[in-house]
Amino acid sequence: MEKQNIAVGLDIGTTKIVAMIGKKNEYGKLEILGVGKSKSLGVHRGVVNNITQTIQSIQAAITEAEEKSGYSIKDVVVGIAGQHIRSIQHSDYISRPNPDEVIGDKDIEQLINQVHKLAMLPGEEIIHVLPQEFKIDGQSEIKEPIGMYGGRLESSFHVVVGQAASIRNVGRCIQSSGIELSGLTLEPLASADAVLSQEEKEAGVALIDIGGGTTDLAIFKDGIIRHTAVIPFGGNVITDDIKEGCSIIEKQAELLKVKFGSAWPGENKDNEIVSIPGLRGRDPKEISLKNLSKIINARVVEIIEQVFTEIKAYGHEDPRKKLIAGIVLTGGGAQLKHIKQLVEYITGMDTRIGYPNEHLAGNSDEEISSPLYATAVGLVMNSIGNNSKSAVPMCEMEQPVKVEVKKQEESIPEAPKSEIKEETTEGKIKRSFFDKYVEKIKEFLDNAE
Repeated sequence: MEKQNIAVGLDIGTTKIVAMIGKKNEYGKLEILGVGKSKSLGVHRGVVNNITQTIQSIQAAITEAEEKSGYSIKDVVVGIAGQHIRSIQHSDYISRPNPDEVIGDKDIEQLINQVHKLAMLPGEEIIHVLPQEFKIDGQSEIKEPIGMYGGRLESSFHVVVGQAASIRNVGRCIQSSGIELSGLTLEPLASADAVLSQEEKEAGVALIDIGGGTTDLAIFKDGIIRHTAVIPFGGNVITDDIKEGCSIIEKQAELLKVKFGSAWPGENKDNEIVSIPGLRGRDPKEISLKNLSKIINARVVEIIEQVFTEIKAYGHEDPRKKLIAGIVLTGGGAQLKHIKQLVEYITGMDTRIGYPNEHLAGNSDEEISSPLYATAVGLVMNSIGNNSKSAVPMCEMEQPVKVEVKKQEESIPEAPKSEIKEETTEGKIKRSFFDKYVEKIKEFLDNAE
């Protein structure tokens, strides 16, 4: 019986939790089998602050995804985000005792292990180690060192660091929801996999993922991740501003933002007014759309300027020369009217909205192609890359002995052999490191019990 490569991604966001089940079809595209979505109750700015509520929200999303797909979820790849995430650039080297031997996986691993010895702030741990470029005996710009000769192996690394307690809390929520944690991925990297093309990554691009609690940034150049940052503001802050500025409740503020909100104040005329139902027994409240867009504009400008400061820190004075592909906006906040024009106005860089539909099968639901699901789609793609069978058909669980179920499994087509590519050094490092890190979290949770 051939094993289906069913993958599950879990996006634990500040406003929503999304469980997405998918597999690769015969054309190498991602076929979404089921999506579960629930309101995120125990997460603030990407960080779990109520374990019980988060577990309930995860279980609700998982149950919905299982019912829609007919598969039972065993393990998930989870996105890591939050204001505790920071990144550093680091260079390290090893001297090889025998330069006449070719460089192998063990040399790369030795170099990686040295990076793990970096002194971190109390309570912090390295989550992600991403190699950028290697040098062998002074020869630079080497992307694939394995198989080459040399005495001194050197590399620059992009190191992502986060609070160990926050990551373990996520692990605890997953385990208490009755599923296994099979992998961790930094959320802006998952979104980048879903919405960016390889050409954009080569040319130089800044991905801005505007979520509910945080705005994540990932900068790529020459096909390599160069910089990541998390800004602790997102769509929820805009909703709070509307709530305070218009003296209305949060639910009404969110509806106003989604239905009538615009990031560009000049778009609305002075006489455009929307009426909001009053609270029990009170008169309706009239709100000017021009004032609404002014409130939204002020906060969006603040968020984009903070992100642009991070982009300039990477690209020095004029990032436009370094990042030829400009900016790609994704996440729920990218759906705000005229945000593309505002970003272009503030940064002077070409901007487009990033949709995850490039990797999705042609018959996919239109809703899944929304920027809102970019991270979840990226996490499913990452899970497929791990080659793990994250879900099994419900019928297989109930009747594990019947032959019919096995036949049914065989009939589902897999990606053709031509789709399978040899794994790069970067891929091996990323995968082996995550395997170790996930094992470390599982060990910690088992000991805690």
